[in-house]
Amino acid sequence: MSRRHIHHASVTRRKVLVGAGGAVVGVALVTACGGGSAPSGGSATSKRPGYGGPAAGSPDASSSAGTALATVADVPVGGAVSAEAADGRPVIVAQPTEGDIVAFSAICTHKGCTVAPEGSRIACPCHGSTYDLTGKNTGGPAPKPLPGLEVKVVDGEVVES
Repeated sequence: MSRRHIHHASVTRRKVLVGAGGAVVGVALVTACGGGSAPSGGSATSKRPGYGGPAAGSPDASSSAGTALATVADVPVGGAVSAEAADGRPVIVAQPTEGDIVAFSAICTHKGCTVAPEGSRIACPCHGSTYDLTGKNTGGPAPKPLPGLEVKVVDGEVVES
């Protein structure tokens, strides 16, 4: 009888260990695929690259024109920077041609991962979708462009309208 009891206990421990390992793997996958921050390597984290301006909610974070996303000087011609809207949404601010400032959501239209600038394009680290500097999808599984964001330039800053 004790032999059977020992066998039963080891099976229970095994089930618990396998279940716990599965839970850890599941949390890691959810985090890497859009349930948290995107994977590293051009990815978004709670501290996004790009504009190093005031944090949302600080006294200098907004003006009567809207929330500052970046300065024009921070956005390279033919390139883009990652930024964060006042409500915490990840956004991309781009300058496809000199003086043409645009902004759009940084959430991939395929599976919701956070995209990031890569030179003269925007790329999704999760499934390989790519976008041009206007937010139009150019490759991968993304079914549509990134949604635009209304912005204007006020005193050298790109602000939400």
